[in-house]
Amino acid sequence: MPSKTLLPGLLLLASQCLLAQQPLPVIKASSKKVDIRDDNQYKKAYWSIVPEAKPDVYTTHNPNKKVTFYTDIDSISFVVNPKKQYDFIILLNNKDTALTRIVYKPTYLDILKGAGTYNASDKRPVPAFTYQAAADTNLQTLRKSFHLDSIAGTGNDASKIINLLHWVHNLIPHDGNHENPVVKNALSLIAVCKKDNRGLNCRGLATVLNECYLSLGIPSRFVTCMPKDSVFDDCHVINLVYSRSGKKWLWIDPTNDAYVMDEKGALLDIREVRERLINGKTLIVNPDANWNHKTSVIKEEYLYNYMAKNLYRLECTVASEYDTEARTQGKTITYVELLPLDAYNQLPQKTEYTIKKTGTTFINYKTNNPDTFWAVPE
Repeated sequence: MPSKTLLPGLLLLASQCLLAQQPLPVIKASSKKVDIRDDNQYKKAYWSIVPEAKPDVYTTHNPNKKVTFYTDIDSISFVVNPKKQYDFIILLNNKDTALTRIVYKPTYLDILKGAGTYNASDKRPVPAFTYQAAADTNLQTLRKSFHLDSIAGTGNDASKIINLLHWVHNLIPHDGNHENPVVKNALSLIAVCKKDNRGLNCRGLATVLNECYLSLGIPSRFVTCMPKDSVFDDCHVINLVYSRSGKKWLWIDPTNDAYVMDEKGALLDIREVRERLINGKTLIVNPDANWNHKTSVIKEEYLYNYMAKNLYRLECTVASEYDTEARTQGKTITYVELLPLDAYNQLPQKTEYTIKKTGTTFINYKTNNPDTFWAVPE
């Protein structure tokens, strides 16, 4: 028999166990289709009951707002606290139980809005970005082999930049499901794609276009646009191209044949697009932007979802040149990553490692200074 001194503790433990074992709320349904009202948005037949999923999770992006599930028989509502999850049972045809959960998750744009702060006073040393001269033999071969002067045309900088964008987009399809060929320069990549009737992923397309711009004396980098998470399975690579006549960088995306403008039609750069997303300002994507001439680019999905995810961290090679990322014996490839102040893994500021198999050395710098990262060509 337990002593009297133990009884209060045992009673408290028993009451906690009883509370923990309280049954979940149950609503009934005879149809697998469920309507959902998420704050002010009503989603007709949006949800399908899947008893096999344990749990089947519905994610809301509206913190502290009401979410209601409507079956053909019943309904249930919760005001969703961002720090909690809400479990309940949908009983389908009085026999199949579907454990269902409602959780809050911020949108990619919400996450990006928390990443607006940099540090323009960050003076940690970072190498200056360089751009190979158009007189380079390989760049000249590329220029002449594909008549890039004719493709660029005789218009202003912006028109030449856009004409080359369209040409590369039309020449090589995007294929995000396969690795790029081992040799990563424009001449080789174009030749392999033609020979094997294949495409390139976004990095390959941006590499080809980057070297085309350099061959015409147009400063360009390819920029790896990454999410907040340090481990991820998707990012995007686009070009940052400098218009000397406009005295500014431009956002150029060969995967989607896309560039971005403000409400007056002025071309924007990556920095401006990011800032406008954060501050809710107008953004316009060129109307002919598309993926492989199969689907049109929808601004809301492209900018406010996909690129909002991938504009959290940004990285470039220091040297923009022919065969920039060739992994050859004794070569050093240096990168600079621009991080907002609330990003993970701020340190170490510099890392260096060498791949024994190829003898290639990689150096990575980090900076919080946007002026360093967006420095214009001399």
